Amino acid sequence: MKFQTVPDKMLLHLLYEGDANAFREIYQRFWKKMYLMALSKISDSEIVESIVQDVFLKLWERRATAQVENLEAYLISAVKYACINHIKSGLVHEKYVSYAFAGHSDRFCSTDEQLNAEELMVNIEERLRRFPEKAQRVFRLNKLENKSTKEISSQMNIPQRTVEHHIQLVVKALRFYLKDYF
Repeated sequence: MKFQTVPDKMLLHLLYEGDANAFREIYQRFWKKMYLMALSKISDSEIVESIVQDVFLKLWERRATAQVENLEAYLISAVKYACINHIKSGLVHEKYVSYAFAGHSDRFCSTDEQLNAEELMVNIEERLRRFPEKAQRVFRLNKLENKSTKEISSQMNIPQRTVEHHIQLVVKALRFYLKDYF
């Protein structure tokens, strides 16, 4: 079958059935557009390649359960949100670094101290990504944006005890994971 002439809807149907050739055609048809779109948001080509690859990988992994009506719109949205998440992650990292150095601006920090702090922040962020998204969001709102459990509860429409529970779990796990840093 010549997949170059097959419409997107038919490719999606074949993809749902696990047809690797249909997936290959989807990739070839859309990767460049997705790459260029992501590159307009993030200037690092390696990161952009990784983002686009992840989007296509998730499409393949979720092929049996994904409910995609418009393939191109789905891919554009997926890449857009992946770029946003990457940018947010970078901002969180910067906030961690600035928070780590807050109150120490009057003191000169050596390059080693800065590298150690950055390494710590990378490790915190890496560990934090292993938690469910809700727990990550609660932790960031509480620890980085200094929101109270009551404010988080109201903002996220979850009970205050649930907010407290998420914070306790994340803090406990981070303490254990990062004990060698302190």
